[in-house]
Amino acid sequence: MHDAHRHLGVLPAHPFYGGPPVNPDTTARATVAQLLADLDAEGTERAVVMPNYGVPDPAASFALNELVLEAAAADDRLRAGLWVSPRAQDAERTAGALALAGEPGVVALKTSFLLGGGADDPACAPQLDAIFSTARRHGLVVHVHTSPGAASDVDRVGALVDRWGDDVRIHLVHLGGGMSGHIKLIGGRFFDWVEAGKQVFTDTSWAIGFAPRWLVAEIERRGGLAADRVLFASDEPWGDAAGEAFRLRAAAGDGDLAERLFSGNFTQLYGST
Repeated sequence: MHDAHRHLGVLPAHPFYGGPPVNPDTTARATVAQLLADLDAEGTERAVVMPNYGVPDPAASFALNELVLEAAAADDRLRAGLWVSPRAQDAERTAGALALAGEPGVVALKTSFLLGGGADDPACAPQLDAIFSTARRHGLVVHVHTSPGAASDVDRVGALVDRWGDDVRIHLVHLGGGMSGHIKLIGGRFFDWVEAGKQVFTDTSWAIGFAPRWLVAEIERRGGLAADRVLFASDEPWGDAAGEAFRLRAAAGDGDLAERLFSGNFTQLYGST
């Protein structure tokens, strides 16, 4: 089992939704040693690790870029994804993160609109240009969070695929992130992009129960189209590695497609060692 997207680092407690300060990501890990112990316990052979994020303070996630670089340097099982931000107010920090794109072990850039901005926001255009241009230059995959509604909806995030997907590999994390996103992607948009030559990928973390089954059925119905574009991802500590793996295995079975989803497509994107 190869994990295409998980997070590393502990965030400060935050009073989400007007409640008391909490740390809901209870399995967040502060050290590389703790992360490797988790991989051993799960049976995860390789992983791409990215800074943890979620509190409305991007500085906390930018600070964790050094930790994921440390992880990639510490063990060949690990590759690093750097946190970058589309927001204008984070431009200086993003430039600093992008300067690390050529460091050993870096294979991805992770960005999200959960903390602000939008794919169609003119204030974000310079940062997005820098992010995707850097990814093109270094051959990196850009991971983009998806969730229904607002700035992370497929309707808006999909514009990034339309604009940059010809020559930059884009991983839409969470298969749209919920009911509407799943239906938009599996119902046609994801496959249309693949047929059009867009370098688009996704994973089934956070997916509602019906979605992995439907995705697999649609791949098979279309003669294997996009079989090389779906990866297993746990999204730990916000996801659950065991649960995500069980659900995807139940949908994919134990044949060639399952091998691709759990390891082969990871190797295709990130190499064998």
